[in-house]
Formats: sequence, structure tokens, C-alpha cells
Amino acid sequence: MCIRDRSKFFDISKSLLVEELNIKPKEIKTDHRSINPKRNKLKATLKIFQRELTETQKKFLKLAEDKSTKIIFVSGPAGTSKTYLSVLHALKMINEKKVSDLIYIRSAVESADSKLGFLPGEANEKLAPYIQPLLDKLSELLPKEDIDLLLKEERVSGVPVGFLRGLNWNAKVIIGDEAQNMSYKELFTLITRIGEFSKVFILGDPEQSDINGKTGFMKMLSHFDDEESRQNGIHVFRFTEEDIVRSGLVQFIIKKVRSEIIKINQINNKIKRL
Repeated sequence: MCIRDRSKFFDISKSLLVEELNIKPKEIKTDHRSINPKRNKLKATLKIFQRELTETQKKFLKLAEDKSTKIIFVSGPAGTSKTYLSVLHALKMINEKKVSDLIYIRSAVESADSKLGFLPGEANEKLAPYIQPLLDKLSELLPKEDIDLLLKEERVSGVPVGFLRGLNWNAKVIIGDEAQNMSYKELFTLITRIGEFSKVFILGDPEQSDINGKTGFMKMLSHFDDEESRQNGIHVFRFTEEDIVRSGLVQFIIKKVRSEIIKINQINNKIKRL
């Protein structure tokens, strides 16, 4: 038997054997699960320095730590530790290997639909002055070597609010700071970037908006301040001037200014009725 015939013989024999033993070709299984690209978690453990918290702050962290919580709109005056608490929770999640990164979003210019064009340098250089609050909070919570590690591995980053389209965040904590200076469109873009295993904090002080009435913060907050939103993991948390911990002076200033605004509004309402 020549080599060609022998090869043909073995092919036929193999076919008959498969048929005789009822051996079915191995089926190729298709994985229909959605693809959620995630970055590897930080291998090191951060040494977090946590200060004493008030009862209201503890309630906020309890809500943030709930597994079902996905987005929290946080409203409150200056000095209530909105940013501090959000960064604290993000660092804890990084330590627990639940997320890989912290992304800090802020309006880079104090106007609606902000643009960075007039500032010199690349996007990171332009944004640098605006992520200083994040760096300040990191310095309160971590030793320098841990901050250097996070920056070196690019675990902490700042993104201008105008550069969010097309992004998708999986297993990350996203903090939208000074949200009272974001338009409704910007906030909508921000919260629709959230992917699987991520958590978003939208922080704002309604009394300190700098964009001439174009803020979308309170409108967006009111949209999701209902039971249906809470059932879907979206919550609203409010701090008041009683929760200010920055200093007694700041608390006095805010109360004083707020009372004067109330008086002015009352006078204006009386004038309108005349």
C-alpha cells in the first residue's frame, strides 16, 4: 500500500470508529457574559490615617459602604468634609481590592461647559491647579510614600469634566467635586460613564455656584431624590451648617451669610407684593 493510500485508509478508519462509538465532535462553548475590562488591583496596602468622625459623617460612610449603593449626590456647605469622606471611602475600597483607581472630576474653569483652551500646556498641566483639593485630602489621609505610590502607578488621576465622553469606568471610585459649577449636561455625561463595580460621588454646595445660574446640580439631585432611585442604588445625602467641622469660624460665617440672604429675600418678597 502506497503512502497516499495508507493515509486515506487511516482517515476512513477514523471516521468509521467515530461513527461506531457515537463520538460527537467537541462542542465549542461560547461565553455570552458581558466584557468588563478591569485594571489589576493595587498590591500594596495603604496606611490610612482617619480622624474622629461625627455621627452624620458616620451615617454617610455607612451609606457609601453599602454594596448596593452606586451613586450618591452629596449636598452641603463648605467645611462639612464632603471631599474628605469621599476620598477616605475610595482609599478604603482600594485597600480592600474592591476597586483599582480613584478618578477626580472637577470643572476646570468656573463657567458652564468649561473649556481649558486659554490655559498653557497639555490637559494634565491645565488641570493641575484644580486637583489640588484632592492632593490636600490625600496628604491628610496618607503618608507621603503611599501618595507617591498612587501617583507613580497612576491610581489617582484627574479628568476635566469636558473630557468625559467615550469613557467607561469599571471597578473605580469617581468623585465629581464642586458639582455646583457643572451644567446639567456635564453632570448627565458624568453619571452615565459609570460601569460595573464602580461608585460615584457627586459633591456640591448649592450656595457657592459660580456659573451664573447655569448649574445643573440641584436639578439633577432632585431628579433622583425618590424611592425608585434609592431602589436602584442612587441616593441623596445632605449635610447642613451644623455638620461643619472645618472650624467654628467657618460655621459662624455661613450661618451669618445665610441669615442675611433670608432677610434680603423676605424684603424682596414684600416689595413684590406691594
